[in-house]
Amino acid sequence: MKLGVFTVLFSDKSFTEMLDYVKDAGLTAVEIGTGGYPGDAHCKLDELLESETKRGEYLSEIRSRGLEISALSCHGNPLSPDKEFADKCHNDFVKTVKLASLMGVPVVNCFSGTPGDHEGAKYPNWPVAPWPNEYTEIFKWQWEEKLIPYWKEWGQFAKDHDVKIGLELHGGFLVHTPYTLLKLREATCDAIGANLDPSHLWWQGIDPVGAIKILAKENAIHHFHAKDTYIDQDNVNMYGLTDMQPYGEVRSRAWSFRSVGCGHGLQEWSDMMSALRTYGYDYVVSIEHEDPIMSIDEGFKRAVKNLQSVLIEEQPANMWWV
Repeated sequence: MKLGVFTVLFSDKSFTEMLDYVKDAGLTAVEIGTGGYPGDAHCKLDELLESETKRGEYLSEIRSRGLEISALSCHGNPLSPDKEFADKCHNDFVKTVKLASLMGVPVVNCFSGTPGDHEGAKYPNWPVAPWPNEYTEIFKWQWEEKLIPYWKEWGQFAKDHDVKIGLELHGGFLVHTPYTLLKLREATCDAIGANLDPSHLWWQGIDPVGAIKILAKENAIHHFHAKDTYIDQDNVNMYGLTDMQPYGEVRSRAWSFRSVGCGHGLQEWSDMMSALRTYGYDYVVSIEHEDPIMSIDEGFKRAVKNLQSVLIEEQPANMWWV
């Protein structure tokens, strides 16, 4: 496996400054934002799509530093009832797949999306309970009329461009668990897989090692994010895990994102790395930093140090002892 970073946390740096910083940190891969919620500070889609020369120069800057692009990422909501926003997210996705194909990037990361509860809705609706029965009806309508038709068409579009889709299992979106990912994959195509981020599994009560086993057995892990979550049980007792407090309310929140090793111990992170290797994922582990009590620099360096101590980089030796 290789260690990389989702570079949107360095959006205040120029493209070349970011690459130098990543190289100096000892990493070998970059995941680059192309639009959606994280923005496109280091990748202007239209410019690169229009010019083979610019694409060559762009890749040369990356490769000359011994780096590779693990994924292009456009985390938005193409199913949003806000048509203007949905169209922009969709267009960013289509352009990102085309650019990934042209540049030989194997994965595009994004969200599955969440529609409203009917055609005239103004806002997304995320049903997470089967009762009252209206929620089940909304859930069924969203999947059958919006989610599956969209990804049946655009998953195949990605597959036709030799690009895999890494859907981040993120609360607030219809695909947020191993089950919902596999359900959508079965209904669409095998270009659909996970950008697996353990931080979003922990707060849902899902064991990341168990999730890795479930998804990897189906060859459904296309990318991996490294971000931690601290769960404050005293606050869980008050607010529950579906805590609606702003992320900045760290003292009272039930859970908060943390840098790797600051929410769960290195043994748990080592177990995840071992599960990834055991079940066939041998690609990039991409650091994502959203720690509310650490600077970007300190949180990033903490994640690099901790992951370097547990990452499995070399291929296994022959079993000389048997």
